[in-house]
Amino acid sequence: MTIDIENLPIAPVRAPTAIAWDVEFATPAMALLVGYDKDWVELPLHKHVNGQLIIALSGAVMCHVPGSIWIVPAGCAVWVPAGLRHRSPASPHSRTCILFVKQDAACLPHHCCTLEITPLVREIALRLVGSTVGSDADEHELLLMKVLLTELEGMATGGLRLPVSSHPKMVAIQEELMANPGDRTTLAEWAGRTATSERTLGRLVFRETGMTFGRWRQQLHLLVALSKLSDGLPVQQVSDALGYESATSFITMFKKALGTTPSRYFDRTGASPRKVSE
Repeated sequence: MTIDIENLPIAPVRAPTAIAWDVEFATPAMALLVGYDKDWVELPLHKHVNGQLIIALSGAVMCHVPGSIWIVPAGCAVWVPAGLRHRSPASPHSRTCILFVKQDAACLPHHCCTLEITPLVREIALRLVGSTVGSDADEHELLLMKVLLTELEGMATGGLRLPVSSHPKMVAIQEELMANPGDRTTLAEWAGRTATSERTLGRLVFRETGMTFGRWRQQLHLLVALSKLSDGLPVQQVSDALGYESATSFITMFKKALGTTPSRYFDRTGASPRKVSE
C-alpha cells in the first residue's frame, strides 16, 4: 500500500537554521517530511552531527558540497555523511523526506553520493515520518528502521554529479552557465572573456573537472534539465531554456547520456513530478 504524503505531517521550510535540523533522537534514524513554500529561504553551507538522506518526492533538490553539485530529481535521493558541509536548494513547492541516520547505525558511504531508492525504501521512510520525534520508537518502528538501514546499505550509488571548481576563472564560467544554461559561448570565446588562451583554458577545465569543456557543459545541462523536468516544465520549454535548436535534439542528447527519454526516465525512477510532456 502506497502512503499518501498529503496525509503526513509536513515541516514547512522558510528560514531554517542548521541547529533546527539537529534534533536529538534516541533511535537509529529519524524521518521528517519537508515542504518548501514559495517564500522559503535557502540555508547556507552547513553540516550536521548525523548523516542525512534527502529523498526527493516531488520537485527537485540540488545538493552542493565542496567540489561537486548533485542533482536529486523526484524519486531519487542524495546521501550527505555527518560533518560534511553542504547546502541543498530545492525547487518551490517541492516535497522531500529527510532521513537522519546516526553515525554508528549503518555502514553507509563516507562521501556524498546518490542512492537508487526503491519503492520499499521510500514507503518505509514515509512510514517513519513523525513517529520518532520526541520519544523512543516502539518495537515495530525499530524493526522498520533496521530493515530500512539494511536496504540502504545495499543500494547502488552513482547519479548525476557536476564537478565544480574554486578556481576564479572556473567560478566565473560556472556562475554564468548556472544562471544562463542556454549560453552557447564557445571555449575560445570564454578564453577571451577570461584573458587566457583557448588551450590553457581547456587544460584548466580538464584539470579541475576531469572533463572536456563540452562534456562538462553537457553534464551541467543534464542537471538543469532534470531539475526543470522534475518541477513539471514541458520538454519543449526545457529545450529552449538550454539553447537547443529543437526538442528532438534535446531528447536525443538526454537519451544518449541517460539511456532513455525524459518521460521514461521518470517512469523508471518511480518519480512523481507533474506529468512530463514530450
